[in-house]
Amino acid sequence: MDLIERIKNKDESALRELMDDYGDLLLRTACLLVKDKQAAEEAVQDTFVLAYAKIAQLQDPAKLKSWLVRIVINRCRMKQRTWSWRNIFPGGEAGELPVDANLRSAGAEESFMTEWRNGKLAEAVRRIDYRNRECMVLYYFQELTIREIAEQLDTPESTVKSRLMRGRNALKKIWEEEERR
Repeated sequence: MDLIERIKNKDESALRELMDDYGDLLLRTACLLVKDKQAAEEAVQDTFVLAYAKIAQLQDPAKLKSWLVRIVINRCRMKQRTWSWRNIFPGGEAGELPVDANLRSAGAEESFMTEWRNGKLAEAVRRIDYRNRECMVLYYFQELTIREIAEQLDTPESTVKSRLMRGRNALKKIWEEEERR
């Protein structure tokens, strides 16, 4: 029986398998979107709880990944809108992104430099306006096409292109400021 059918039958081991398969991907996405690791972890946890409860709504099993990404994006949006969350974390903390499993096998110096660069990049991405950051994360980190992003966010493709352009310009400006320091 495939994973989705097992989840529909409320098999908890299937939920654990789903979490193992998509947990890191969703956590990296959420960390970049909400700027705070704890809030990102909550969004991912909420995503899995919601996915487990609403798996019957998934019409095309081939779109499981994009369905989960859409849920985590919506959970992150809810975190951004929450009054108390914004007041508790006014600027958002630049928490650590989870380390990719492939990095662990690299040499110590290479791993350090890669983690340092990724940390600087993640920090810069987190400074971009949320709507633009959302498009940037989906395009560059999730490797979705503009059409897929438009579907995920329920916005026109031209809006996605504009947000990507504004996000790239903001990221360029942030990098230039960093180089001057």
